[in-house]
Amino acid sequence: MAEKKKRRYRLGDRSDGYRLRTINPMNKFMPYIMPQRCDACNTYADMFDITKTDRFCREKVKEGKTNFGFLHVMLGAYVRTISQRPGINRFVSGQKIYARKDIQISMAVKKTMSIDAPDTMIKVRFNPDDTIDEIYEKFNAAVTEVTSKPDDKSSFDRLNKVLSLIPGLLCRWTVKFLNFLDYFGLLPKKLLWLSPFHGSMIITSMGSLGIRPIYHHIYNFGNLPVFIAYGGRRSVVSCDRDGKVSTKKYIEMKVVTDERICDGYYYASAFKLIRRYVENPELLEVKPEQVFEDID
Repeated sequence: MAEKKKRRYRLGDRSDGYRLRTINPMNKFMPYIMPQRCDACNTYADMFDITKTDRFCREKVKEGKTNFGFLHVMLGAYVRTISQRPGINRFVSGQKIYARKDIQISMAVKKTMSIDAPDTMIKVRFNPDDTIDEIYEKFNAAVTEVTSKPDDKSSFDRLNKVLSLIPGLLCRWTVKFLNFLDYFGLLPKKLLWLSPFHGSMIITSMGSLGIRPIYHHIYNFGNLPVFIAYGGRRSVVSCDRDGKVSTKKYIEMKVVTDERICDGYYYASAFKLIRRYVENPELLEVKPEQVFEDID
C-alpha cells in the first residue's frame, strides 16, 4: 500500500483541515444557504444482521481482548469506510468545506454504570489504515485513562469545570468569542483536541441504556458532521422466498448527518460500506489495499 502523501499548507487551510478548492460549485454555495449545521441535518436509519458479528466478537474475547464488542466493530467499520470514502470526513467551518487532516471520534463515557455517575467525553485519534485490533487497543486505552481517574481530573473535565465557573452572561460572550475564533480557524490546537464538538464523528450506544437508538442532533458549535446512535440486539422473525421461517438478531443504527459535506449518492455508498464491514468484520483484521485521499 502506497504511503499517504502529506499535503502542503496553503492560505485558507486550518490547523484541523485542508480547504477543498476544487469542490463542486453547488456544494461551495450550500453553506451560505444553510449557514448553521442544524439547517443541514439529514437522518438515516439502518439495521445490521449481527449473526457473524457476534461470533467474531466472541472469538476476539477468547483471544484475550476483554470487553471486545459491537462498539469496536462499529468504530472499525467507520474508520475503514473513511479510508475508502474520505468525503464523509469533511466538515464545514466559516462557510467553507474542509477535508479533515486525521480521524477523530468522540464518545460520552460514564465512569461507572449508575444514574448518579458523572459523564465525561473521550476523543480518540485513528489512522485510516488501522485494523480492528489497533482500533480496539487505542479506544480501550482512552477509556481506561478517563475512567481510572477521579472526578474532574481528566483534561476535558478540568476544562468543563473552568467554563462552568464563568457567570451566565459572560459565558454567553465567551462562547460567542470561541465561535468567532473557530469561524476563522484560529482556535488553539489544544482546545480543538479537548473539544468533543470538533471531530470526524460522535457515537453513542443506546443498547447499554436498554433502549432503542434515537436520532441525536448534531451541534452548531464546532464542526462534527455525523452523529451515530445504535441500540441493543433485537430478534427479528423473517420468512425467506421458500417460506422458511428463521429468527435473526439485528442491531439498529440511526444517523444524523450534515448534508453540506457530500451528496446523497456519496453518503449512500458510504453507508453501504459500513454495513458490509459490520456484517463481515473479518475484513477489518487486515489493512486496506488502498487508502483514498479526498479531492484537493
